[in-house]
Amino acid sequence: MRDDLQDLEISQKELQKLTSLPVNDKLIIIINPLKKLGENLIKKIKGSEGATVVFIGFSTVVFGYLILDVIIKLFATWITIPSWILLIILGLWVGGVIQTILYLIWKNKNKFIKLNMTNSLLILLNDVNRYNSVIRAIDINDQIEEAGNPEVSIKERKKVIEALKLTRTDLVRALKTEKILRENKSFIISNTELFVNNLATLTAMQVTEQATEHGRLLNEALQIALDVQHEMRKLQSQR
Repeated sequence: MRDDLQDLEISQKELQKLTSLPVNDKLIIIINPLKKLGENLIKKIKGSEGATVVFIGFSTVVFGYLILDVIIKLFATWITIPSWILLIILGLWVGGVIQTILYLIWKNKNKFIKLNMTNSLLILLNDVNRYNSVIRAIDINDQIEEAGNPEVSIKERKKVIEALKLTRTDLVRALKTEKILRENKSFIISNTELFVNNLATLTAMQVTEQATEHGRLLNEALQIALDVQHEMRKLQSQR
């Protein structure tokens, strides 16, 4: 990602901080982290650390097996199945318990979000997704250009980036305002600075070349800003 796109995207971590809600939180499937761990181990095995990784991995498995075998012989002599089979069963059981706990946590988070979700927040979250999609589209276009396709370069790139910066500022301000109103329903907002946005500046930057790529991106940024302004007015009327 080019330098001018760095830090423009509103990350999930930042969004959760702005809203104080676990928005866009996905259910963690335990197989996925294990799969990623396996892929990393394979990469290391193929690299210069291969011998060390194999030794540590093998030692860990053998050590775990020996400990389980000793525990069975000392405290569970009634178990007749081989220790290695018991180790596999125990691993599957622990994995199932962890996955169940992760699901319950995720379900409770979703329930909490539904209880605190407002119509304005729902619209703003949708605008954030659209805004991030524009940035991803530009990044992909940049990669295509850098691969040897200069004809796809975005004209007036600086204007597009400036428009996105203004839109980001408005989105962050709107999310902060919505959070204050949601958490303080009886509180009258006196900080009018939260309601000052950059729509006028953004509108002045809009180009009439609707068919061009930079024009399309500017218009998309403008449309997001218009939606944000509409929600800001609705929020302001709640004061």
